Amino acid sequence: MADYFAPNKNPVTWMKKMMKKYTLLALLFSLCCFAAQAQKLSAKDEAAIRAVFKAQEDCWNKGDIDCFMEGYVKSEELLFIGSAGVQNGWQETIERYRRSYPNREAMGKLTFTLIEFRKLGPKAAWVLGKFHLKRDIGDLSGHFTLVWRKEKGKWLILSDHTSG
Repeated sequence: MADYFAPNKNPVTWMKKMMKKYTLLALLFSLCCFAAQAQKLSAKDEAAIRAVFKAQEDCWNKGDIDCFMEGYVKSEELLFIGSAGVQNGWQETIERYRRSYPNREAMGKLTFTLIEFRKLGPKAAWVLGKFHLKRDIGDLSGHFTLVWRKEKGKWLILSDHTSG
């Protein structure tokens, strides 16, 4: 162990050992960087997810919760986590939205700010963002993390964790 920190009796041998170790570390670092870059969501998939966000904003701002919910997986697999707790399934999630936002005044005007996109797999992605509801009765804002799944060529929200 001591030869890692100080040259032994032969400094050339010590230097060769250290060069091998640093070369290996540099190679591992490069592979990690390559792997991290490989997990970047493609521009096409990111654009498709951004289009869903835009459609959801438009639906919400028209007061159409049913239209807004088209961005979610329509199954019992859907998981929504918010200030009221955990909702399992698409039906429970839409009912939660209808209770929480019973009219246009409560819904206000929605704006998303998208912060980060990550690829989780060939048909899975993760998005970090912020939402803001401009309302006469008081604004609401917060952050969200969404897990997306690509089904039949369409990106849909599988899990929504929103705090605000």
